[in-house]
Amino acid sequence: MTEFIKTQNSFSDGEVAPEFYSRDNLNGLSCLENMDIVFGGGLRRRKGLVSVEMLNTAGRLIPFSVSETENYIMALTDGHMFIYKDDTFVLDMPIEWDFADLPKIQYAQRANTMIFVHPDYQPYTLVKTASGFKLSKFQFERNDAEMTSNMPFMKFDDAKDITITLSANNLGNNYATFTTNEPFWASDSVGTRLLLLDNQWLITHYISPTVVYAYVNSQYILPSSPVSDWYESAFNNHRGWPCSIAFHQDRLVFGGSRSWPSGIWMSHVGHHNNFNAGTGLDDEAIFVTLVSQERQQICTIVSSDNLQILTNVGEWAISNKPLTPSSLEIKQHTSVGSIPTRYLPPQKIEGATVFVSATQKDIRELALDALAENYNARDLCTQAKHLMQNPVDMSYNPDTRQLFVVMENGDMAVLNQNSALGISGWARYKTVGEFRSVATLNGVTYVIVTRGGYSYLEKFSDTALNDAAQYNFSYTAAALPLRASGHNVQKLRTRKITARLLYSKTLYINGMRVSFPDSIYDSESQGYSGDVSVNLLGCQIDCINPPWTISSNEQLPTTVLSVEMRGNYII
Repeated sequence: MTEFIKTQNSFSDGEVAPEFYSRDNLNGLSCLENMDIVFGGGLRRRKGLVSVEMLNTAGRLIPFSVSETENYIMALTDGHMFIYKDDTFVLDMPIEWDFADLPKIQYAQRANTMIFVHPDYQPYTLVKTASGFKLSKFQFERNDAEMTSNMPFMKFDDAKDITITLSANNLGNNYATFTTNEPFWASDSVGTRLLLLDNQWLITHYISPTVVYAYVNSQYILPSSPVSDWYESAFNNHRGWPCSIAFHQDRLVFGGSRSWPSGIWMSHVGHHNNFNAGTGLDDEAIFVTLVSQERQQICTIVSSDNLQILTNVGEWAISNKPLTPSSLEIKQHTSVGSIPTRYLPPQKIEGATVFVSATQKDIRELALDALAENYNARDLCTQAKHLMQNPVDMSYNPDTRQLFVVMENGDMAVLNQNSALGISGWARYKTVGEFRSVATLNGVTYVIVTRGGYSYLEKFSDTALNDAAQYNFSYTAAALPLRASGHNVQKLRTRKITARLLYSKTLYINGMRVSFPDSIYDSESQGYSGDVSVNLLGCQIDCINPPWTISSNEQLPTTVLSVEMRGNYII
């Protein structure tokens, strides 16, 4: 048997899938659970969770930062928006959305205002003022004299062959009966605005699939023939409302709707409620439709160096600076696709936009190439696909440089990334119960956790050694199978394993508890720093299993800088 000494002093690749066990160039692990990769490449037991408050149901977390001193975390649950400041309850605000609506809610913030969109609901505006919070339905800017609205109008595909015959009715001079040449109207057409005869009309009554009553605030003359040149408001209860939202170059941008999934609507510059296209001046509203050989459904839009548009089949960008109606350069750069059925907020990490792919198996990094001309979408979890189990929420903490991805099964995959130090490794977080949502506010990461049928708002804390002051958790880090001289090891005899620790108070190596000086358990002690070892660990024939495992279920701190293994092997 050949003698060997193997030291692993970096774990920067995190947990890797079994398909990569034969790679010689990885600083990875076969298991990394409830531990983080520190900036030096070592491992540290994850932070514990501190309870903030019980919630009525699980839901969505949304950060709302108004100023340096006003930071709020909002928990959207079934019919409620709970608002907290400094972990203190502020307000329970009733909301129209129920639990099933929450996955599709998207939002964008500017100063003290946040706008929420959902394809089935009129957008809502949340404003923080000196007197408190105000939640109201988003209203397009109105022209009071004419009682018209500066909303976008368009011709939908199913209306191209529809003509409208106008006739008088007994409701008054400002009303008319609209009769179509074939069934077109629905009961939820009431409230829709139409543009025809140089006027805006408001549908007030539904009579039948071919007949509605409409109101206009001006004089009109009944036309002698059916009208074919007419337009419908882009957003209404029948057609649906915006699916996605962003602020970009001082314009409010809506992306996609239920009836026009590939449309992009941009407001006037500086007038975010005005979507009137006007005469096409540089600061007026813009409307564009993504056109390609594939059906494009906009999933979300991101304001970055360019306006990024993530659809179900690809990633587009509008690069004009400034954006004007007369100069609009839009093209598709990559063909990864995003999830259309729920909103996983893309995150800004080191200048790139990170998003979940349509397959729900990739975490992609959308970034410009060296010439700043084209985007590419690098996969951040190529070596850890097994951790991606239908992501349901995502948040990035820039202070700790960690990307938190909540999975449908209640686990959380965590990416520790620092490109300057060559760290890009995934770990798995578990708790007693299931993680349901995550958000980061002012350097603090909050989660919604369900335990025993109840839901709780909690946060990660440097001072917490367990979860919610009562739930213990264990950690595990296991090595990759040993390879030597470029070969798979067939038989292994391990004589000694040594771990170099920093400020640690607990550690098990291959199930054997390491002894520490009694003095380190003093409450004022930072813990033990130095080397600890276990000896005479025996032979291993099934060398696909990890040759060493470090772990502990004791609620004490642990930081591992490196692990050294000594023994003999046969290849």
